[in-house]
Amino acid sequence: MTSTIQGQMHTDRTSSPSPSAPLGPGGPPSRFPVAVDAALRAAGWQPGRWDIKQAEIWADALRGHISPAGHRHAVFPAAVEAWAEFGGLHITPPGPGRQVAPTALHFDPLHGLHLARTLADLGRALDTEVCPLGEEPETQSLLAIDTAGHIYALDHTGDWYLGPDVDHALATLVTGLEPVRLTAP
Repeated sequence: MTSTIQGQMHTDRTSSPSPSAPLGPGGPPSRFPVAVDAALRAAGWQPGRWDIKQAEIWADALRGHISPAGHRHAVFPAAVEAWAEFGGLHITPPGPGRQVAPTALHFDPLHGLHLARTLADLGRALDTEVCPLGEEPETQSLLAIDTAGHIYALDHTGDWYLGPDVDHALATLVTGLEPVRLTAP
């Protein structure tokens, strides 16, 4: 099934993050697949994690940066919320991927500090604003988020759609689901 995201075609991955892992005996289920939940917990994440102070530090750093050509970063609530919950985490996949090799990631938007123009160009192509989210350290792919919470990866081979939200993007990266390349309409 395909659907359009901000003028771009992509495969619908809205059902990717399942099955869920229980938090403990009799506890409510996790919102993440088992492998993602395990990787997040190993990285120090827990339900309710919220470091808004660090998220605001990153927001201020991005807002304050102006490229030599005058480009600035967009900062918006979806990005700040993702940084508050996942910021600073180094996530390592716990096993092999389902379709492709799984990807380690580091949630730190400053990996994209000097890519304001690149992100603005992607935002124009998608008819939205885009902000850095983190990086895939092994490939130096930049992770980015748009105002609606959709997640993308940008690397030397192209731009990729990872999911409609952080949860789905984590499932794509950590479990090794094949991302969808963004293409012109």
